[in-house]
Amino acid sequence: MKKFEFTIKGQKYGVVIKDFENNTANIEVNGTSYEVEVHRDVKVSKTPTLIRKPVVKQPGEGQIAKTSGGYKVKAPLPGSIFKLKVQVGDTVKKGDVLLIMEAMKMENNIISEKDGVVKNILVGVGNAVLQDDVLIEME
Repeated sequence: MKKFEFTIKGQKYGVVIKDFENNTANIEVNGTSYEVEVHRDVKVSKTPTLIRKPVVKQPGEGQIAKTSGGYKVKAPLPGSIFKLKVQVGDTVKKGDVLLIMEAMKMENNIISEKDGVVKNILVGVGNAVLQDDVLIEME
């Protein structure tokens, strides 16, 4: 609500603008309410309307790929291999430490999430790895 004072032909008027929507204003002049039409251009929003193309799925997208039953141990974050605790052919249980990885100046134990046999070790001590790189393959 905004208050103004207007002087028209020497006469003072106290004007209160109560509501203003599009080109219509609800005002009060010296205690009497009026609905007036304002002659001006309505402001158009400068914000563009975002129009997106429909999402088209690629062939095979959204389907679960079947694997041969092998399990891949992946790096949880970037770092370097500090120590290997297993060798190819070792049988490991869920929760066993497979290797130690140094990341962010800390040693992180990479543990087995399943029981299995180490089929292939794809990294060596001192190797730098990125997040989600495959470190060990198990059966």
